[in-house]
Amino acid sequence: MIISPVVLENRWVRLEPCAPALKEELATALNVDPEAWATMAGTGHGDHFEAWWAAALAQTIAGSRVAYAVRRLADGALVGTTSLYEIRPEHRRCELGATFYRPDARGGVVNPACKRLLLGHAFDAGAVRVEILTDVLNPRSQAAIQKLGASFEGRLRSHKITWTGRVRDTALYAIVADDWPAVRERLDARLSGM
Repeated sequence: MIISPVVLENRWVRLEPCAPALKEELATALNVDPEAWATMAGTGHGDHFEAWWAAALAQTIAGSRVAYAVRRLADGALVGTTSLYEIRPEHRRCELGATFYRPDARGGVVNPACKRLLLGHAFDAGAVRVEILTDVLNPRSQAAIQKLGASFEGRLRSHKITWTGRVRDTALYAIVADDWPAVRERLDARLSGM
């Protein structure tokens, strides 16, 4: 399994692998809604952006992550970031997440369009399992993951320390290769109505 850092695009979004030319535009897109960042393990908000950016680029170069800038095609605006990360070729698995969207990009087509591209990219590359993790204190994220058709596999207690120092419990969801055709069909049907 090789998950390459390539541009992914559909009718609604273009996912652009993080590269130096995107740095300032992405910093601006992420420098909003500090309350939403509070539930995330890491942050790209404000003064934290430089460290976030350096880690995203280093992990992409190392092959353990593909960090994307999310461009909404309706207006050409960069509206956030998402990643395939914790890429483990020896186990043919990865995680989908590290996702943050500006408030004006939430609740519409952006998230399902991104998930369709990312899941397709991972499974086309040979993944047998894609995990999606979120803070148990983030019901909005959990609802979005469940709407995708991912299976809830449990609660990981004291799983991560957030950038604020809070010990976080994590809700673990997954989509396996056998699930992917039904999840893909569900996403395609959902997107066709948008």
